[in-house]
Amino acid sequence: MGCHNKSSEITVACKGPNSKVWQKSLLEENPDQLIDRLKNYKGKECWQKQIRRKNLKEDLLRAGLTKEQAEKIKVSEIKCRFVDPDDFETKRKVVEFINEHEWLGKNANRPTHNFVAEYNGIIVGVQVLATPNAFSHILGKEFMNNEKLIARGACISWSPKGLGSRLLMFAINWMVKNTEFKIFTAYSDEEAREIGTIYQACNFIYLGKNFGGRYQYYDPNNPQRGWFSDRVFRKVGQYKKYAISLGIDWHKDWNTQGKMHWENVPDEIERKLRLESKEYERRCLKRETPKKHKYLYIKGKDKRETKQLMKIFEKNNPKLVGLKAPRRESYEF
Repeated sequence: MGCHNKSSEITVACKGPNSKVWQKSLLEENPDQLIDRLKNYKGKECWQKQIRRKNLKEDLLRAGLTKEQAEKIKVSEIKCRFVDPDDFETKRKVVEFINEHEWLGKNANRPTHNFVAEYNGIIVGVQVLATPNAFSHILGKEFMNNEKLIARGACISWSPKGLGSRLLMFAINWMVKNTEFKIFTAYSDEEAREIGTIYQACNFIYLGKNFGGRYQYYDPNNPQRGWFSDRVFRKVGQYKKYAISLGIDWHKDWNTQGKMHWENVPDEIERKLRLESKEYERRCLKRETPKKHKYLYIKGKDKRETKQLMKIFEKNNPKLVGLKAPRRESYEF
């Protein structure tokens, strides 16, 4: 597995899960040096656990705790809450927390709902829900607007065992009670040595390992963006950037709510925009990525609705019913 830059015809070994290292190294080193420095991560331990170990000393220092004191903290002493959309200070802290404690090192695309776990005024866990990049339609298209993606989640290094699952279920229960969302999807990334242990602990439905794009891309001129899927090249916002670079005036009827209306775009302008999209893709580093594990949680307003939704799922997806989730002790990465 490797990264490929078509313009320079250089392939770079890069199956390391630390995107921050990549962002820094791409600015400081040429691809030949990266080949010598970066090694494929071969351990079975999840990357998140390594981050916890690395951050432990500094996290304890910031909290004014000793390791012994932290080990006595119980999950019941930690308060979970929804972050109000107008609470910009806490939302900023959520992003900072994700950057420091979550293996991807960046916030989700299109985040919509944030949740935090706090101990003595300190944020010790975060959960971010977002609009899915691609809706699953697993219960049918009529339920598309009832689906949320569990996009990011992390806990501080000294947090008690079980906090992650408690915060996740708090977020789901809050969403079901206060919104119309009742379908929750989540992915586990093998590059981070994840198999979805937290989702299994929360009784999610396992949907298999055949999800996610085949490739990811990296723009050396915009390292803060990190790795992204090929959907970025075709987003409305990206097409608007292409138009600016080409000196094309954008018309309001060319898009609505994130969707392009190519029937309203003159043929020659459409051709130029699509060519510019391909050119941008060509300039980016490209790497092949393994398929991801996917999980599903269904919860209605009450037991009756939950049962009805489960019947719809089982009727529409008979081959997914009863799939066995992978176990870490026997899983081969």
